[in-house]
Order: sequence, then structure tokens, then C-alpha cells
Amino acid sequence: MRRFNLAVSAALTLSACLTAVPAQAYGGHRPLGIENCTAGACHFDVPPGTYDVKVLLGGEAASSTAVSGETRRSLLPETPAAAGERVARSFTVNVRTPEGEPTGPDGTPGLDLAVGGSAPALADISVTPARHARQIFLVGDSTVCDQPADPYSGWGQQLPQYLRKGLSVANYADSGESTVTYLQNPQLWATVQPLIHPGDLVLIQLAHNDKTTDEATYRTNLETLVAGVREKVGDPVLVTPIVRRWFNADGTLNNNTALLVNGLGVDHPAVIRSVAAAEDVPLIDLTAKTKALVESLGVEGSKAIYLYNEKKDNTHTSVHGATVYAGLVRDALVAAHLVPRGLVRVG
Repeated sequence: MRRFNLAVSAALTLSACLTAVPAQAYGGHRPLGIENCTAGACHFDVPPGTYDVKVLLGGEAASSTAVSGETRRSLLPETPAAAGERVARSFTVNVRTPEGEPTGPDGTPGLDLAVGGSAPALADISVTPARHARQIFLVGDSTVCDQPADPYSGWGQQLPQYLRKGLSVANYADSGESTVTYLQNPQLWATVQPLIHPGDLVLIQLAHNDKTTDEATYRTNLETLVAGVREKVGDPVLVTPIVRRWFNADGTLNNNTALLVNGLGVDHPAVIRSVAAAEDVPLIDLTAKTKALVESLGVEGSKAIYLYNEKKDNTHTSVHGATVYAGLVRDALVAAHLVPRGLVRVG
């Protein structure tokens, strides 16, 4: 942490003549900067909206810095810088209330960032309103959402670190939701749909909690969500659910628990694939992708993807697992030409 303090101290000296710009001063004027930071944390007094963040990383010693924000969202992966080197990185972040799950607490007003990593060093930072950012909305459940506390993490919470400036994740996934409850709760779909602008992507992954939803209702609910996105001239993307870590004796996941077939016999991934084909909607088959990965890791290796070691939980992912699954989503978005390759981080 000493390296971070040195870097901040140097940057504060360079910007000593600057004063903090209040939120109401936005209007094309000076961006908010490092005067809003203390050791390890930055707070920017901005209203809800979408903001571009530019960071300058590095210090006198070799460093490695990551940035997270709001409700534990990973915004910038760990980024090394050699001694005396400065590395510039930019990303776009969504600021909203509530800042995490839509049915959760409001959180802290403004934009809060945490500077971490194995040897963090923040030399400078600027925050400005994003003018032409494309939003990626996430509609989902607890396997997708911004989880409020360790050791849990949804893949949507880790997705922002894979995106560059110009793409922002607005994660409206919420724990415990099914297609039925997501459409019924005014804090959820009725809140999300009016926010969609032409060209925004809306990724829909709802299945884990549709345990008592019959097939006709499940299909109709998916069609309703797709139609609602298109009504706002957004681009819907259907996502099959991540598998549960539930092995057969032969090391495969070919069973109803793992593959999200509910007690009524409704094969959720199969219905999602069918709706995607019928409605001509892009499909991310995350069930197939996560099944292949978990089976390749095996019974022991896959424990780290989920919270088996911590909670004996074979449904929810660890930070590591959510990061791996977010990478699968990123790759699928690029492969389907839904986002330009130049706007994602690889590796």
C-alpha cells in the first residue's frame, strides 16, 4: 500500500492548484480528478448516469493495480506497470440507485471506486460524463447479479472488467427472480425497459428460479421480454443458464439438476434455444459452454468455480468462477459480432 500512497502524494502535488468540481458543475467543464481520492479509494459526487473514467497507473516502484467500484463490480483487471512507467487505461461505468441489486439497498450516492491489486499505484484519474456509450443491460438472477458480499459473485459483476471505454454494464439482475417475478415486480422489468435506448444490448438469463413455471408460461415470458426490448429498439440476447455443479458417477453433468430441467419437466435451456430461433434472437448458450468447462475441470477442479469449498454451494459462483464465466460471455459477444472486438479486453 506504500507504493499507492507515494503515487497519490505525487499526483496530489501536481494537482494542488485544482479544487473539487461539484456534480452540478458538469456541463462540459473540468472533469473530476484525483483530489477526490484518498489512499485506496475515490469518491465522486455525481448523479446517476454513465461516466467515462480514465486512470493513469504506476509509480516509482513496480506496481500492479486493479479497480473495482460501486457494489463490488470489477471495472479494471490487475494491470502491471514497471518501475517509473505510467500506464493509461479507460473504462465506462454505470452509476445508479440502488447501486447493486434492484431490490437491494440504495448504497452510497455518487461513484465510489476502490483501488486494489497486489501493488496498487494510482498516479491520476479523471471522471467525465459518457456521451456516446452503449449500454449492456443484464436481466437475470443471483448467478448474474452484483452480489453484495464475499464470497459470492455473479458473472455480470465481473463482466465490466472485460470492456473498454464506450461500453457500460447496467446490471439489473436480482437474486431469487424467475421470469414470472421479474415481469411482475415494478422494481425490475418496469424499471429497466424505459431505460433502454436504441442499439443497447439486453442480455436475458432467467431460469434457475423458474422451478414451478410451466413450459407455456416460461416461453411466453421470454417472448414478452424480447418484445419489450425490441419495442425500445434495443437488441435482445437470450442467454441459457449456467450449469449447476452436479456430477453423475461417470463425471458428466447430464442430469436434470445440472442442466436446469425443473420439477415439471421443463427443459429451460431447450426452451430458450427454441425461442431464440423462433424470434430470430441472438443466443449465448452459456449452459453448453459452462457444462463443457466444468466437465473438463472434473469433480475436484470445478469446486473453485463454485462455492463448494466455502458453502457446499454448487449453484453460485466464486469471484474466480464468475470471472471465468464472464469471460465466456465476452467471447460469445465478440464471436456473434454483438460488440466490436476493439471494445473488449482479452487475456
